[in-house]
Amino acid sequence: MLITSFSPQDALAQAKRTFIRDAEAEATIRSFADPIFRAAGMNPGDISIRFVKDKALNAFVAGGRNIFLNTGLITTSSGPDALIGVIAHETGHIEGGHLTRTRAAMEDASTIQMIGTVLGAIAAAGTRDPRAAQALIMGSSAASRRKFMKYSRTQESSADQAAMRLLDATGRSAKGLADFLGTLENQSVLSPRLQDPYVQTHPMSHTRIATLQDFIQKSPNSDKVSPLHERLLFDRMVAKLFGYLEPLSKVLKRYPESDQSFAARYGRAIAHYRNAELDLALKLVAELMQESPNDPYLNELKGQMLFEHGRSSQALVAYQKAYQILPQEKLILIELARVELEMNDPKLLSSAIEHFRKAIRLGLNSSFSWRQLGIAYGRRGDMGLSSLALAEAELYMGQFPNAEYLAKRALKTLDKGTSSYLQAEDILLSIKALRESKAAAAK
Repeated sequence: MLITSFSPQDALAQAKRTFIRDAEAEATIRSFADPIFRAAGMNPGDISIRFVKDKALNAFVAGGRNIFLNTGLITTSSGPDALIGVIAHETGHIEGGHLTRTRAAMEDASTIQMIGTVLGAIAAAGTRDPRAAQALIMGSSAASRRKFMKYSRTQESSADQAAMRLLDATGRSAKGLADFLGTLENQSVLSPRLQDPYVQTHPMSHTRIATLQDFIQKSPNSDKVSPLHERLLFDRMVAKLFGYLEPLSKVLKRYPESDQSFAARYGRAIAHYRNAELDLALKLVAELMQESPNDPYLNELKGQMLFEHGRSSQALVAYQKAYQILPQEKLILIELARVELEMNDPKLLSSAIEHFRKAIRLGLNSSFSWRQLGIAYGRRGDMGLSSLALAEAELYMGQFPNAEYLAKRALKTLDKGTSSYLQAEDILLSIKALRESKAAAAK
């Protein structure tokens, strides 16, 4: 799991926000959300889903096709049906283009990773945290944040109608969504400072709840429950997030030793690892792996535990096993490459470079990925490719003078006409276009 934060130098920023990247959690959410997206006639690959480290109940759409889910929403949801219901509702906002009508769409996250005006300021940034692939900071005054994300009651009703249609189309019950909205409705009488952000940005009404309840009475899917495998995936995801984000005492209260379910033991193993009890954590993971020896996420977790405690050679074996099981998982790839690079073994450099490059090809286009690739090229003596990769990293950081300098340096050593040479030229052209656009806007 990658837990990262970035503090803005923006005087308007009132809060720090952190994005979380985790291969298992993202795969679980995707398995829940992709059928909803397809039912809406959307390509799931066009929808970005991000986890925000925040205990408050909230989910929102920004920049057209980007869904943000607070970890607090996930860990307090009653089950997969409630979470899927919220995703269906947010998909309704995407269908209706409710926010893109009031704000320009954010730039695609796979290009420069800039997200213009979410929560006042969202800027992409790399991080020097060795566990991080990328950090996105979200900060603004509470007032401007609510104003930006607030939907009208008409838009909320429209999103509800879409959610009901999408849930029926995928054979889902809407009871989970109704339970969630019912919980939020009780907050309507509270002072705004005590309400969860979802209430403030998604206005509640008795009419909305009544319409949903009427739909539940008529829908043929209302008595359906999510299948067992989905509940197990959901329980694992929640336990994992809880284990990472909460103190050991709180984890043990939610998942006491008497609870011997897989999810509970998973959460406790992570919590003990986060509490620097490595031997106990590794023992618990080993027990889980006896039951599920080919589980890529257990191998990934074992690798992370070992790597962060300086046992790189053992971590490498665990990450290699995870990669063998899931060779197309970019987050596991980037972690494997990171270990290979950190071991500073010349025999592993080519493998690290290939894994960084593959992770980037698979979509992990972050300043961290490019910077680490640049370091790897530099250690191998490929200075032109090193400068090129570092230029990409600086571009993603928005450090245009640095990116320009490094791209020009790369051009001096790269062979003309090669793809790498053209890539360096593209960086310079992109910087020129951005500057011209900014100058034109200033007039």
